[in-house]
Amino acid sequence: MPISIPTTPATSARPDTPAAITLAGGCFWCVEAAFSVIDGVLEATSGYAQGHVQKPSYEQVCGGRTGHAEAVRIRYAPSKLGLDDVLDLFFTIHDPTTPGRQGADIGPQYRSGIYFEQPEHEAQIHAYIARLAASGRYGSAPIVTEVEALRAFWPAEAYHQRYFERHPEQGYCQAVIAPKMHKLLQTFPGKLRG
Repeated sequence: MPISIPTTPATSARPDTPAAITLAGGCFWCVEAAFSVIDGVLEATSGYAQGHVQKPSYEQVCGGRTGHAEAVRIRYAPSKLGLDDVLDLFFTIHDPTTPGRQGADIGPQYRSGIYFEQPEHEAQIHAYIARLAASGRYGSAPIVTEVEALRAFWPAEAYHQRYFERHPEQGYCQAVIAPKMHKLLQTFPGKLRG
């Protein structure tokens, strides 16, 4: 069953009301692992965002023809973690300048994407990306991150959830996820769970 997506703005939401955003930055194991250790993140669920197939399987999404992105739906407490904080973390752990790939992971399912649920987040996301592009952090490479309202999110199969936590010794985890985690821990030590 897909995640229920609100259809009305949450402009009157209290600061302690959880917010949600779905992020695609390559393999969902990486994004989920990174956000799982951040204070203020209430839940990080690996899954498949957007796309045109209902209840897609991992194999279907890996085929690159369903339109889905491997993504992680993040529920967070805005009183501890603001949207700009979430975006800072996200843009630290992936390369937003490579269309349809992250490192050796190649295909449309590995694209960079931000899928918002609260309409008021759209302008803030675009403003953040504009500042990031103007900063020169990526040289002359354009940021290709797609920004769209979340249309659909299907949680991935159970064996994908908390993958890095359960399999830190696995080759992909050691070669790809562990270096991203190290960078995250070095860059944001104050954002980690106590």
